[in-house]
Amino acid sequence: MTKEKFTLLVLNCEETLYRISVSMLKNERDAEDATQTAILKAFEKISTLKDEKYFKTWLVRILINVCNKQLKEKSKYTCNDIDLITLKSCDNNFEVRVAVENLPLKIRQVVVLYYIEQFSTKEISSMLKIPKGTVLSRLSKGRELLKLELK
Repeated sequence: MTKEKFTLLVLNCEETLYRISVSMLKNERDAEDATQTAILKAFEKISTLKDEKYFKTWLVRILINVCNKQLKEKSKYTCNDIDLITLKSCDNNFEVRVAVENLPLKIRQVVVLYYIEQFSTKEISSMLKIPKGTVLSRLSKGRELLKLELK
């Protein structure tokens, strides 16, 4: 893959990457760092991508790994500097943003990937390396929690 092709593919999914990282890290600066780190790692490992049609899924998986690593490192410290997440589908609905932000991380990941980024359950299963049934149960639990929170 050429640098130009890589750049074009990254630009096509840059907003998605940013929204996913913000939803996981809850901090804009950390999200920007994670997104850039994931793009750099992807560029360095582009030879491991077997099929270009899975580029976005492959890159999101790298991003999730980067975010998880940052969360693990961050858990060693306490931080009160948490920004509200910005989600494409609920930009004008503060209550929904807060409700999604308050979901447990594993459920929030699946909810954001499915409802906001429009990935299929099969793609999410592949990205998170969990069974499709687990994706479906987390979506169900997320819906239940959001209903309770938004009542």
